[in-house]
Amino acid sequence: MSLPSSLQPATALAQALGYLDPTTGAVVPPIQPSTTYERGPDNRLLSGRLYSRADNPNYDGVEALLSHLEGGAASAVFSSGMAAATAVFQALRPGDHVLVPQVIYWALRNWLVGWATDWGLRVESVDMTDLARVRAALRPGQTRLVWVETPANPTLTVSDIAALAALAHDHGARLAVDSTFATPLLTRPLALHADLVMHSATKYLNGHSDVIAGALTTRVVDEAWQRILRVRVQAGSVLGPFEAWLLLRGMRTLHVRVPAQCRSALAVAAHFERHPAIVAALYPGLPSFPGHEIAVRQMHGGFGGMLSLRVRGGAEGALAALGRLRLWKRATSLGGVESLVEHRASVEGPQSTTPPDLLRMSVGLEDTGDLIADLEQALA
Repeated sequence: MSLPSSLQPATALAQALGYLDPTTGAVVPPIQPSTTYERGPDNRLLSGRLYSRADNPNYDGVEALLSHLEGGAASAVFSSGMAAATAVFQALRPGDHVLVPQVIYWALRNWLVGWATDWGLRVESVDMTDLARVRAALRPGQTRLVWVETPANPTLTVSDIAALAALAHDHGARLAVDSTFATPLLTRPLALHADLVMHSATKYLNGHSDVIAGALTTRVVDEAWQRILRVRVQAGSVLGPFEAWLLLRGMRTLHVRVPAQCRSALAVAAHFERHPAIVAALYPGLPSFPGHEIAVRQMHGGFGGMLSLRVRGGAEGALAALGRLRLWKRATSLGGVESLVEHRASVEGPQSTTPPDLLRMSVGLEDTGDLIADLEQALA
């Protein structure tokens, strides 16, 4: 049974689109570990399923729920956020020109430079906040994809999705948006005329730091989408049934977790915006933040649980403060119930373009006052 499409995200999430097991009436779906499915005496597939590398019942609930949240025609889960992102590029053809942002998740940037160009893609980096530069970089008949992150990792840069979609479409290209930081509760890129939206589902969608997963949602089911699905099957970038089950379980509390994380992140950012030990607090919810007006336009219900602080004293000052933290966990990743912090330049390595004084912070569900107090003592 599925719920009416008019219901609010909180209801759809809490009830997993009204799931009930048709055999037992259970309100929680079972895990289906089978890798293969029997055919009938006439050699037809009894359930329409062939093999779990192509499909698994545990994908169904996640994909349907994500399509509902994003307002998309279809969704697909992948073995990781990187698998989902790279599938979009692998579905292109040699010689295709793609535009990517200057501020982009470092692992994807490294993959684009180290692998995608070897496969014949022409990858060009551009400042996605400068529409004039994006327009100048687009090549009619050659640019097939514009990829953007907003808010971007790790500087929280905000890009205008609707304006970028219009530019891309005017030049015959598609717009794909990495909306991991925003989640479907805060931004719906497809409603702003993007063609694809990507999530590292490891992060907020799962929300418990115990699943590696990725997801894509498309505005329309077309040949480009079918090519992406073929990449998933043929490259084997598939999610295990237990991981898909955990992902759906995590998503059912998304509407409770994200608003709380947004409130805490805004409080932390506002507290340290003019702190004597801080050079800059980077958070889209601050009126002083570049791109705040765009964020107000395209983010609804909050500005996310991510922020970055630039610490006075350069890398030395940032690392010293990092080492003195007691409550914030010094660890990679984001979107979980525990607050995490990391020195991104160290993680990204010598080719990093991240400011060396920057600490990226994922705000969890702890008491906001405790989080602020721990930062205060670390910066003292």
